Amino acid sequence: MSAPTVLSIAGSDPSGGAGIQADLKTFSALGAYGCAAMTALPAQSTQGVTGIHLVPPEFVREQVETLVADVPLDAVKIGMLGSVGVAEAVADLVREVLDCPVVLDPVMVSTAGSRLLDEDAVEAVCALAPLADLVTPNGPEAAVMLGVEEARTLAEQERQALALADRLGTRVLLKGGHLPGVESVDVLADPGRGGAGLRAFPAPWVDTRHTHGTGCTLSSALATEYARCHDWPEAVERAKAYLTAALQRADELSVGHGPGPVHHFYAWW
Repeated sequence: MSAPTVLSIAGSDPSGGAGIQADLKTFSALGAYGCAAMTALPAQSTQGVTGIHLVPPEFVREQVETLVADVPLDAVKIGMLGSVGVAEAVADLVREVLDCPVVLDPVMVSTAGSRLLDEDAVEAVCALAPLADLVTPNGPEAAVMLGVEEARTLAEQERQALALADRLGTRVLLKGGHLPGVESVDVLADPGRGGAGLRAFPAPWVDTRHTHGTGCTLSSALATEYARCHDWPEAVERAKAYLTAALQRADELSVGHGPGPVHHFYAWW
């Protein structure tokens, strides 16, 4: 089997730990060929974001259309969109141009706490979400999408995962890294199946401050692994195993003065 080709539609991260840079590292580490279409150019480090230059929506579309006319894709990961116009342009691309599985990471706030999505763009991202095959919010993002308080227990996390899957009409992997405990439990929910469509994926809690880009890395790994196995639970298992190991080895890197990146190439260095 040839290496799958996976496209990231997302923003840049000059520090290399998140965004398109993290996506391309993840694709490569997992044996996929990575392509990228840029949506935004943040001025960013491990300590935060000082400014964002948004790519015009029509040019985001041109990037993707030009690529797809030449390169067959096996999966797409969508990350930071930044504005209403870009979110709407990407939604049109999913409907009209992209003919492969799509993973949406509804990026709203960075690990360092910087807002990466205009307030008025939240609704546009929620409108895009039903078009994706899998949506991967963290606790705060799921709360915003549902209009509720953030989950504080695993039971609340499971209820919110089911509620969001039913509201969007698509699969939701609600990440549990924000919850306290000895494990990090992500919850996969299928729409319209109630408790029968719910599955928990625990992983050991990793004691490190270097968590920059974890959401980008997980969603990229999910797109890559699904392109290989065509099974969402198996893709989640594989992607979580990769991210856990990358977190466990993150302290071997020394990048910046804030929360550093995970170690995407732990198996190679």
